[in-house]
Amino acid sequence: MDQSIKREPIGDGKFIYVSPHHTFGTDAVLLANFAKAKKNDKAVDLGTGCGIIAFLMLRDGNCQSAFGVDISREAIELASKTKQELSLDKFTPVLSDLKDLKGKVPFGCNTLVTCNPPYKAPFAGIKNPDSVKSVARHEVECTLEDIIAIGSKLLQTNGRLCMCQRPERLAEMMDLMRKYKVEPKRLRLVCKCVGQSPWLVLLEGRRCGNPALTIEPTLYVEDGNGNFSDEMINIYGSYKEAYV
Repeated sequence: MDQSIKREPIGDGKFIYVSPHHTFGTDAVLLANFAKAKKNDKAVDLGTGCGIIAFLMLRDGNCQSAFGVDISREAIELASKTKQELSLDKFTPVLSDLKDLKGKVPFGCNTLVTCNPPYKAPFAGIKNPDSVKSVARHEVECTLEDIIAIGSKLLQTNGRLCMCQRPERLAEMMDLMRKYKVEPKRLRLVCKCVGQSPWLVLLEGRRCGNPALTIEPTLYVEDGNGNFSDEMINIYGSYKEAYV
């Protein structure tokens, strides 16, 4: 096995394969929790990377099926290796450009689409010279609009699109959801601690849903002493227990 590929614990005695190009952070764990997958969900994770969001949902016994889509062959090979080790027949890795997805994943019948997208617009900030990392961080291969447009096509009526993004792009994300008939329904801000501005937003939209936005209480990652907050321990605990 390539020495750069490692097994990363995700709790409950389970591991996934990661690489320097395709690992995961707190935002992916928070999005998986925010999505509130159910046992009968038919899920699609766009830009799946190592597959962390899908594998966390499946770890918890949710989803009757889960597709993980990525344009990177390395990412799909990692996700496929994890699928084989965990014997997860419910997970299907798909190597594809999002704009060429029709016929590879069923359209119009999925109940949940998740995406932890590139946070930076094509010309925002300095691009990483590593092309794989650049695709993950900047809208090189697909834009926020591409993601929301394909997400809408994948969903059945009242199906849910759950995404995370930087706060400065929240208005853009909401506008694009409505453009593609996905009504913003649930919003949560994530702050490092009390008194700091949010560094992440979590947003759920529903395909052809009725207008009515619920703003949930702010999620604080840390308490006043620099330790994980009680809620973060609840969300992140199973993952952290893997190191004990």
